[in-house]
Amino acid sequence: MLAGMMVLGFDDYEVQLRKLADALKLPCHLIQRHRFPDGEYKLTLPGKLLEHVLFCYSLDQPNDKLLELLLAAKTARELGAKQLTLVAPYLCYMRQDKAFHPGEVISQTIVGKFLADLFDNVITVDPHLHRIQRLEQAIPVTNAVTLSATSLMAEFLHESYQNPVVLGPDSESAQWVSAVAKPNQWTAGVCNKIRMGDKDVEITLPEIDLKQRSVVIVDDVASSGQTLAVA
Repeated sequence: MLAGMMVLGFDDYEVQLRKLADALKLPCHLIQRHRFPDGEYKLTLPGKLLEHVLFCYSLDQPNDKLLELLLAAKTARELGAKQLTLVAPYLCYMRQDKAFHPGEVISQTIVGKFLADLFDNVITVDPHLHRIQRLEQAIPVTNAVTLSATSLMAEFLHESYQNPVVLGPDSESAQWVSAVAKPNQWTAGVCNKIRMGDKDVEITLPEIDLKQRSVVIVDDVASSGQTLAVA
């Protein structure tokens, strides 16, 4: 057991945070959440916290979750936590990393700074980073740690498929396609995508013979699923 550490989170991610706590042999507690009729939250943390608190929460559907983290992290400091670590397997608002039109919000830097103001360390898995090389460029914390699931994906696919074709639906998926296909030397390719809207895309497949082949489509973000469905 790691002395002075505990895992904290919410009931909608309870299975995962308890698995993390079990793996680390740490105590695990849930934050109590009450939602008032007007939509406001009342959160209740354990009355006594250990020195280092790990918040485990995946930030899909992020808008409510970011507010919950703000309220919980600020209160954790008041309750005696000296160090806060966010374990967020999915990290939100990383895709908007450039203003393509006047007035567009670059949410990556804004949300990154928001998280850095709350947490000392951030751990995530395969974040959506394309115009920067390192997570700390988006989230300037003491330790910004990026893990990858591609080796586990390749291992799973090796057990499940015989010589599949690994396909990426657009150019941004190329790094994950390569990482999944390379260990087993599978054929890999990336599609050309033209996006007309959130749910309106055109996909052109690469020139790979797909006849009688199993195809595995790999991407890092699935919002509506439309790109994956068209591919």
